[in-house]
Amino acid sequence: MTVIRDMTPEDLDAVSLLAEQLVLLHHSWDTTRFFTTPDVAKGYRRYFQSQLGEQGVVLLTAEVEGVVAGYLFGTLESRDWAKLLDAHGAVHDVFVSAAHRRHGVAQALMVEAKARFAKLGARQVVLYSASSNAEGQALFKRLGYRPTMIELTLDL
Repeated sequence: MTVIRDMTPEDLDAVSLLAEQLVLLHHSWDTTRFFTTPDVAKGYRRYFQSQLGEQGVVLLTAEVEGVVAGYLFGTLESRDWAKLLDAHGAVHDVFVSAAHRRHGVAQALMVEAKARFAKLGARQVVLYSASSNAEGQALFKRLGYRPTMIELTLDL
């Protein structure tokens, strides 16, 4: 059974290793668009620790049989004139370990994030997905997300 709950300080080591896997996956898809650095997990751990309990931050952990199987990081964002986005919830990261994929873990994280953002007053939830992330995009579409923008990158 999957349990979705607020991230705690005790989750930070496991979650930061998952975040590092997310960064490395993106980097493998496009090494010039997605950067990586040494000690990615350490940086994520420090950042997530600073965000725990902050107003408008959604940090969720998915636990399966006592094991951290995935996480979601999102924030409540104000109106953004540059993006023509009104106030909204933003999902920045959602990631599930390879051993726990295809068991509804990511879907459970996304459903709980939607509820959390609604409770915070968001009228929309926006996320970005790597163009290579076909599995993620299929999930997001099943959950009712629709494509609205396409990012294009030019290397100089």
